[in-house]
Amino acid sequence: MKTILLLLTISSTVVGGADPAWEYLDNGRIRLGMNTNAAACIGFFAESKTGRNLLNHYDEGRYLQQSWYGQRDGSLWNQKPWVWNPVQGGSWRGRPAKLLHFEKSKTNSYAKGHPRHWAAGDLLTNVVMETWVELEDSVAEIRFRMTYRGKTKHPRKSQEMPAVFIDYALPSLVYYRGKQPWTGGALHRVIPTWPNQYDELPENWAAYLDENDWGIGVYSPGFDRMTFYRHPGKTGPKGGGCSYFAPITKLAITPGFQHEYRVYLTIGQLDEIRFRFRKIRDRNLSSDK
Repeated sequence: MKTILLLLTISSTVVGGADPAWEYLDNGRIRLGMNTNAAACIGFFAESKTGRNLLNHYDEGRYLQQSWYGQRDGSLWNQKPWVWNPVQGGSWRGRPAKLLHFEKSKTNSYAKGHPRHWAAGDLLTNVVMETWVELEDSVAEIRFRMTYRGKTKHPRKSQEMPAVFIDYALPSLVYYRGKQPWTGGALHRVIPTWPNQYDELPENWAAYLDENDWGIGVYSPGFDRMTFYRHPGKTGPKGGGCSYFAPITKLAITPGFQHEYRVYLTIGQLDEIRFRFRKIRDRNLSSDK
């Protein structure tokens, strides 16, 4: 992942008739878009040749983005007791997060911002969320970092690594759940329902696919458990329906907390998705030696 970019810009250029708040990376194979009105959350991912977006961005909570959880704090989400919950994109009532810095080149970007409390809507200036993106061939590599500068000691909670919201038109969640990961074993298939379900994720990736085994895969190395559901509604990037999953792990957010992790995103047939992620896994193992 390159951390030095070649071009600094917050462009207002309209790309293909899109909202000027959106900024895009494109390497001729894949196209990734970030909404600068939502702290540069990732809400667009498509093959360059078709431009069909497979992510869902119905509201500020529905991107491929960071979302963290802490202690109960008296806040309410839609009249339900909630917890301290910084969300990269903004709050449930549509108040956007604050983008502090954004820069990009053709295939790389960096964003830094303050999130909002999902339920209360407060801008959390004691939390900084950063995102680095790099496109390489048919894979987007994303590096997330969260830094907490508050004084409250939050208890261990299941954290999304990251939250991933996908077009409801892709119904089948496919992943490996056996005892011998990365050996080519049979994959598990399920069409999730509402509300949350949980399962093991030994190969650290899952894909939402259509009836032809084509769709989007997300690989989050190091996280071997996930939560998932499908919320019924209209299909499409702005549809009320969504196909969701998130790799999860338990972490306590305490003063001085900082956590960084990587995610890989690709589009294709199921065998292509698994092959690309295996290749990344092998490459990362070699580089660690």
